[in-house]
Amino acid sequence: MDQSGFVKLSLIGFALLVVSFVVRGLARIVFAVETANLLQAPLAVVGFGLFVYLFVRATLDFVGLWSIERGET
Repeated sequence: MDQSGFVKLSLIGFALLVVSFVVRGLARIVFAVETANLLQAPLAVVGFGLFVYLFVRATLDFVGLWSIERGET
C-alpha cells in the first residue's frame, strides 16, 4: 500500500461513518429507533473497522515492521 491508497482508505472510512449517521437520521423519520439502529450498524462497524486497520497499519509503519511506500515528491 502506498500513501495515496492509505489516504483513499481514510476518506472511504470517514465517508462510511458520515453515511451511517445520515442513514440513521433518515431512517428514524420512517422507522422505529431500533430499526434505524439496525440499518446504520453495518456501515458504522465497517467504517470503524477500517479506521482500526489503518491505525494499526500506521503504527506498524511508525515502528518499522510493515512500511507504507512513500509517494514520489
